[in-house]
Amino acid sequence: VLAELIGKFVSHLSESKTDCYFSTGSYKAMDADVKKENLSSVQQLGVEMTVRYGKYLNLLKEDAENGLCFVLMNCEEFLKQQQRTVVSSLCCLQEHYAGYDWFASSIFLIMSGDREKTLMFLQRFSRLLVSAFLWLPRLHLSMHLPVTTAEYGIHPVYFCSAHHVEMLLKAELPHVCSAFHMSGFTPSQICLQWITQCFWNYMDWSEICHYIAICIFLGPDYQVYMCISLFRHLQQDILKHTEA
Repeated sequence: VLAELIGKFVSHLSESKTDCYFSTGSYKAMDADVKKENLSSVQQLGVEMTVRYGKYLNLLKEDAENGLCFVLMNCEEFLKQQQRTVVSSLCCLQEHYAGYDWFASSIFLIMSGDREKTLMFLQRFSRLLVSAFLWLPRLHLSMHLPVTTAEYGIHPVYFCSAHHVEMLLKAELPHVCSAFHMSGFTPSQICLQWITQCFWNYMDWSEICHYIAICIFLGPDYQVYMCISLFRHLQQDILKHTEA
């Protein structure tokens, strides 16, 4: 039901010029015969984890690995069309996105391992503003970013979403905010980790689906509210750890 709902919603928005924040060219999917060996070692490890998790949730069949590799390779090629060339020694500014694409993997699971539906959804989704915040590889070296922002290699999720979380945390949960300052960590570091991994390993699958759906339906600012609500939920544990 969720797959159909977000699919129709994104399809409807992506056909409206007023809702399309990013312009994307046409893209034809590569050959379906994509092997795991074509991916980086980080991606290969991510694929194994995703498939294992998908089977545990009874969402994926035996041949799911090839389907996920197909999606990841095509996403990389599709997004490459919208990248600018940046000369830098920073690992995060090389041609390939340095991490694993947790958002695309989440959509693959929501779509029950249907690679064509997943790729079609991601291509349409990439036209919407919310894609910049939910799908981190979307803006990797992107031509949609100012040149200086792309050259610094700092993702907008860090200086937009995570920054707003810190501002709200001071007002809403001052004790949690103080606890972070005492620890030497910043809440934005934790938020970036959560958002980059699409809350995998932090929330249950149904909650991850709720997070993705809420942000798609109601807007990317709900990413900030989700982080604040998590800090509120964890407040007693955070304060207990601070005392200890």
